[in-house]
Amino acid sequence: MANISSVGIGSGVLTSDLIEKLAEAERAPTEARLDRREEDLSAELSIFGQIQSAITDLRLPSRSLSDGSLFESKIVTSGNSAFSGSASSTAVAGSYSLEVTALAKSQTLTSSEFNDSDTTQLGEGSLSIKVGTGAAVNVAISAANNTLDGIAAAINESSDLDVTASVLYTGTGYKLVLNSDKTGLANTVEIAVTDTGDGDDDDANGLSRLSYTAGALNLSQSQPATDAAFELNGVPITRSSNTVGDAIPGVTLTLNSTNIDVPASLTVENDSGTISEKITEFVDAYNSLKKLISDNSNFDPSGANNGILLGDTSTRTILNEVQNILGSTIKGLESANVRSLAEIGIATDYQTGQLSFNSSTFETQFAAYPDDVAALFSEQRRASDSQVEMTSSSINTKPGTYAINVTTAATRGDVTGSVSLGASTTIDANNDALTIKIDGTDSGAITLEAGSYTQAQLATELQSKINADSTLAAAGKFVTVTLDGSNQLVINSGIYGSSSKVELTSVDTNSVAQLGLSVGVGTDGVDVVGTINGVAATGSGQVLTAASGDDSEGIKVKISGSAIGSRGTATYIEGVGEQLVDTINRFLGTDGTITAKNERINKELALIAGERISLSERIESLTSRLAKQFTAADILISQLNSTQDFIKSQLDALSGASSKD
Repeated sequence: MANISSVGIGSGVLTSDLIEKLAEAERAPTEARLDRREEDLSAELSIFGQIQSAITDLRLPSRSLSDGSLFESKIVTSGNSAFSGSASSTAVAGSYSLEVTALAKSQTLTSSEFNDSDTTQLGEGSLSIKVGTGAAVNVAISAANNTLDGIAAAINESSDLDVTASVLYTGTGYKLVLNSDKTGLANTVEIAVTDTGDGDDDDANGLSRLSYTAGALNLSQSQPATDAAFELNGVPITRSSNTVGDAIPGVTLTLNSTNIDVPASLTVENDSGTISEKITEFVDAYNSLKKLISDNSNFDPSGANNGILLGDTSTRTILNEVQNILGSTIKGLESANVRSLAEIGIATDYQTGQLSFNSSTFETQFAAYPDDVAALFSEQRRASDSQVEMTSSSINTKPGTYAINVTTAATRGDVTGSVSLGASTTIDANNDALTIKIDGTDSGAITLEAGSYTQAQLATELQSKINADSTLAAAGKFVTVTLDGSNQLVINSGIYGSSSKVELTSVDTNSVAQLGLSVGVGTDGVDVVGTINGVAATGSGQVLTAASGDDSEGIKVKISGSAIGSRGTATYIEGVGEQLVDTINRFLGTDGTITAKNERINKELALIAGERISLSERIESLTSRLAKQFTAADILISQLNSTQDFIKSQLDALSGASSKD
């Protein structure tokens, strides 16, 4: 390639500066177009990054609200600092009166006083320490650890011992203090001493000074063990601990102090405050997304300041889908007391499209219709028949209500005795043994306890012994034993369906005559047969599974009872939170709207980068070509100038010769 810096030397006109100007004239329009397009795409990419972030921010509270357990959470408030409480989702809302008359305390035992804690030796042997009904723990005491400090350390190093030892300085001397780690009257401490020093385990000398048994109370009880005592709605209750988890179902009480003769209230209620906070977060997140899209979709009649997202189909699709979810009646709640977000205080401003939330309206509706409000946000499965339970659904299940019809109810395999039992039956060595096969698993030898049994007692004994068989228990097999209308023994497998089978494989000499139990195969169980949504379902035991390809696909219902025909309906509800999480995941997924948009913008930016490379190559080629052309022209001009100079010199020579003549 010609040296551009040398161009124009011959002519002084076709210079490198001219080449640069011609190249720039060629580059400038295309580069300006690429710059404008790149700037627009970069701005659009930035906005979509913000939209992606805003959508992700909306997914978080949506996911929280889609969790049905949020709407089951309870809070406990107390009217007195004497007690507090916490509640699980199983707790039932209600109010109680509580009066704490005594706190549970642990027992504290104290030794006599010693002049020092690390020198005086108390003797050698062992301490057998027991707390309540727990196992006794032996602590060895030797010359190496028989001071107060040494004994305290030895006790504390015993990990299985529910006693904590310490050495207390009274101001005049030292005492060994033993404190039970457990409160309550049932957790008193007993210390039996083996005193190898003087051989007397009960006297007040040597190591036996630490004895605390019925025969030798050589320690002082500085604090007796006591039970907690309180009245709940006027009912006296005692417990060994100040933490009480079984007085009110689902509620754990913590007793802090007494409030004798001053009963105070304890209230268990739905935690509407926490739910309101989550709904507020949800509303704020949606409003941020809506504002972001609206602010960047503005229309300027002059066209000078149109929003970057004006006319963008991706954002319009996102917003429309979200708004449709928020504004629709939830399928499955069409006849419920609460059917849409508007009915719980979430309203839309018709001018701005922004949401507002009235927490008072929400709390009123939630208090009245908690299940319906929960279904507005979360996944919920309902059945109209009390003996039908919708146990599961799948991603293929469409929200809606589906009819359940049963043509054959599930049964359990059984063996029925052939003898009506009398009022009393004697079990002895001639009728006490049997073996049985349950659902294909053989038992070991089963032996009934000898004795006289009523009909009900014999059924209970037979059931207990069969279920206690280790082989059956290891396989998860069990039975129930009942009496039919003729007082004959009936042994049922514990499961329902075609795999439910009972077979007596051996019986004792008189078992047939006296108990009606003989070797043989019983009646096998059958699977439930029926339809869901009018389509034949698959039965297994008591469970009907909806057909694939139907709107009800993925639904499983457990049918209890023996009734056939219509068994009501099963309703699958997918609330706003659940729908939004699914929709947002789809937006952000591999083939989602946001992903596709980002990929398109990045692809266009890559094309621009490619066009810039092509432009640079084209300009470089143009520059090279012009340099060659200018160089050739320069050489020609240089040659013409040389010819001109020669001719001129010849003419000048001729002119000079002529003038001499």
